[in-house]
Amino acid sequence: MMRLRLRYLILLLSVAILTTYFIVFLPPSKPTNKALRLKVTHEDKSLTLKTKDNPLQIEWQYFDERSYIIKTVVNPGENPYSRNKFNQDASDNVPSNRDIPDTRHDECASKTWKKDLPSTSVIITFHNEARSALLRTIVSVLNRSPEHLIREIILVDDFSDDPTDASELANIQKVVVLRNNKREGLVRSRVRGADAAKGKILTFLDSHCECNVNWLEPLLERIVEDPTRVVCPVIDVINMDDFKYFGASADLRGGFEWNLVFKWEFLSFRERRQRASDPTRAIKTPMIAGGLFSIDKEYFEKTGKYDEMMDIWGGENLEISFRIWQCGGSLEIIPCSRVGHVFRKQHPYSFPGGSGNVFARNTKRAAEVWMDEYKNYYYAAVPVAKNVPIGNIQDRLLLRQKLNCKPFKWFLENVYPELKVPNQVDSPHGSISQGVMCVDTLGHLIGENVGLYTCHGGGGNQEWSYTKDHQIQHDHMCLTLPKPKPGLSVTLRTCKGYNNQKWLLISNNRTIKHLIYNLCLDSKSYKTKGLIVNNCDNVHSQRWSFSGLLET
Repeated sequence: MMRLRLRYLILLLSVAILTTYFIVFLPPSKPTNKALRLKVTHEDKSLTLKTKDNPLQIEWQYFDERSYIIKTVVNPGENPYSRNKFNQDASDNVPSNRDIPDTRHDECASKTWKKDLPSTSVIITFHNEARSALLRTIVSVLNRSPEHLIREIILVDDFSDDPTDASELANIQKVVVLRNNKREGLVRSRVRGADAAKGKILTFLDSHCECNVNWLEPLLERIVEDPTRVVCPVIDVINMDDFKYFGASADLRGGFEWNLVFKWEFLSFRERRQRASDPTRAIKTPMIAGGLFSIDKEYFEKTGKYDEMMDIWGGENLEISFRIWQCGGSLEIIPCSRVGHVFRKQHPYSFPGGSGNVFARNTKRAAEVWMDEYKNYYYAAVPVAKNVPIGNIQDRLLLRQKLNCKPFKWFLENVYPELKVPNQVDSPHGSISQGVMCVDTLGHLIGENVGLYTCHGGGGNQEWSYTKDHQIQHDHMCLTLPKPKPGLSVTLRTCKGYNNQKWLLISNNRTIKHLIYNLCLDSKSYKTKGLIVNNCDNVHSQRWSFSGLLET
């Protein structure tokens, strides 16, 4: 009997000990979002002891997500797309810690990552971002990353209209807020965040992202193996209308055309076949999209950070891509790292000076510093860039010299041989005029006609090149004869080198004659139909002057 009582007492004691353990050490039973835990301070401890029902229970204080978001919800009757160019209503109704599909290949889930990886400083810059999208970015970083690998999240508020968009978030664990005193743009804001970072590795994210499971470890591991690697996740798609999350193909890489506009392109058949045997292998990419990547902080500083003379947004990914490759580093996309991103159709914020001019200025700076004589292809594709002032680039040229960087020819031959060099590098550029009027695109696009406008001598829509294969080209569009029929309007079409795009510039009678047909460019009906073709008969409306263009 005594032995039975002793066992019973031991059992009761065990239950009491276990109960005390669960009460003291486990968090409250209510569902919580651990990423929203507030910082512990000496003055106002976020970690408190509950005293009413259970004096031993530990209770965290949490950031009030709903209160933060509700202050900027869409007003009744307001267009939910007007502020952010995505559906803010949909974003505001998606929880910050929602579940998203694991879009990695199955082999990624079975991989193990190094345990002794360095921590990273995550840098997020923004201007007037939707609060729900910004908060969801932060929460996804904290909830889907090993806690010891996140040194801090640095928010750089690029002079948003409401400073509390960021300042209220400063109470969340690991979040540091910096605010610019004026609008600085993406580049200078990111540099400010990088300068303040304490982590060994910098991770740049846009402010409308969601990090997926185990997104961070694959990026850090590649940099630990080689600090000259700049690595990016596969960028999944968050739908701008309903905020559903979709996996993107891992068979893509970044590229560009001679107008220096970024594009996604499929890997070659050989590369896809290699990936089929190992879908976790890193993908070399000529260019990064620029919004999401990780880089060793010391290497970032050594290689020149960013070109801080670039304004607002655009072209910075081009510049850093050229610089990393030409100066001894490499760019990779890591298939086992996935981060979702809201892709919008237009920018929600203004560009001082206009978005076109800002982008042209930034890309021209990159071209002048890194592309050597190949910059002429850029000017052939974007003639208006010739007249865009870019400021002083001497410090960037000295950086290139100091780092002993390779020529752009090496980049084309070893990194991006798929980018075909046009045959018009030596093609002359200029205007085509008739008295005081010049051939002008009038801002028209593919499939539309061209006309005449008063000559202004500023290039732009009036600048044309005459290529070695007889095309009259503006940007990536060429004068095209739809059908060999008199009276038809000439249109702009993508340059393909087809026969209906070939013309002769004849100097003795100053006509522009089709290479095959006896049809000449004619201005007779330019006010109603734009430029047309008619049978060549040397009338005044068919005579042109070619300023700077090759005459044959």
